[in-house]
Amino acid sequence: MTELISIADCRQHVDQEVRMHVWLTDKRSSGKIVFLQLRDGTAFFQGVVRKNAVSDEVFEIAKSLHQEASFYIKGTVHQDERSHFRYEIQISDLKLITNNEGYPIGNKEHGIEFLLDHRHLWLRSKRPFAIMRIRNTIFKATVDFFENEGFVKFDAPIFMHSAPEGTTELFHTEYFGGDAYLSQSGQLYGEVGAEAFGKIFTFGPTFRAEESKTRRHLTEFWMMEPEMAWMHQDESLDLQERFLSYVTGQVLKHCQYELEILGRDSQKLEPAAQGNYTRLSYDDAVKILQDDGRDFKWGDDFGAPDEAFISEKFDRPFFIVNYPTTIKPFYMKKNPDNPKEYLCADVLAPEGYGEIMGGSERESDYETLLKQIHEAGLNENDYSWYLDLRRYGSVPHSGFGMGFERVIAWICKLDHVREAIPFPRMINRLEP
Repeated sequence: MTELISIADCRQHVDQEVRMHVWLTDKRSSGKIVFLQLRDGTAFFQGVVRKNAVSDEVFEIAKSLHQEASFYIKGTVHQDERSHFRYEIQISDLKLITNNEGYPIGNKEHGIEFLLDHRHLWLRSKRPFAIMRIRNTIFKATVDFFENEGFVKFDAPIFMHSAPEGTTELFHTEYFGGDAYLSQSGQLYGEVGAEAFGKIFTFGPTFRAEESKTRRHLTEFWMMEPEMAWMHQDESLDLQERFLSYVTGQVLKHCQYELEILGRDSQKLEPAAQGNYTRLSYDDAVKILQDDGRDFKWGDDFGAPDEAFISEKFDRPFFIVNYPTTIKPFYMKKNPDNPKEYLCADVLAPEGYGEIMGGSERESDYETLLKQIHEAGLNENDYSWYLDLRRYGSVPHSGFGMGFERVIAWICKLDHVREAIPFPRMINRLEP
């Protein structure tokens, strides 16, 4: 029986007869030949139906196909260097499954709101296909990296009884007569895991109720957050650099086809895969902005335009280290050489993409952490279980978080993170 293969497997079946199940993305005909643009979820390529090579019935079916028709084909795979996929199939037989008219997304320009309204169908198109395949590669690379480093995957809850960072930008829900909030971060629970297993990472959806419309914000997004017992901040920065270098390298290794679909210059990503990331102090970052004539004072937090300006000066991700304590969360450890700073760092991506990761060494002393909770104006009772981690067996420990969609947006060079997730949730969008 003729083997059933996927489009992505074509290179292993050149000049062989195969079967496939496919959808039609486009079609054109020229007298005695029909060119079918096909997809199957693994790749896109062309099928050719010649009148003299098939039955009259098959040729008529091929001419009648509408966009997103589904069918089985049988034919012989050939190399085609004119195609960016580099293969096509000469079809000898075709069995129709469905052939409906009126597919709403035509092969023309559509506005972004229209495409987002039809996201459930838009995901079939080449651009979102390529982005989602790269997303999957980054996900796999992340899991592989941390498993190879001896980390345990640790699941944090989605329902929280309070805010991890003391913010009011929370999604509230009623919880059996009480109050609960959708998680903004798995970090505090990740620290529990680190003191139980040594090194863990959480990876799951998080929620922010910011009424923001910037290109870097979603109300629902994914975070990857490792926590490491017995690890100081410098060691954490080394780990972060190895991790991001590995992830970028895996995309370059496995996703050249997808990067080509997106028109992404893969050479721009190669420095990130090589490591050697600069560690820029907050003080020096402030000086860069002030030297450009910007109205930025020491103690201010960087906005997106500030981060974009600084990141344009680097060809690979880089760290900004040791931020003022006034602009970072309560759980960070103060710099013993300068108590006005925390031992923390953000990773900024090049090409103007700004922050994609952030972390710190965590405060491990009970009395100091309790004081910082009070100084932040937080309710000590909400953090009693978190303080227990400092009461019993506390050790130096560090951690960081990666905004999954922000990394995808940088690697794919997207204008907005809404394209980096299958179904974006923003302040003006809750469907489909």
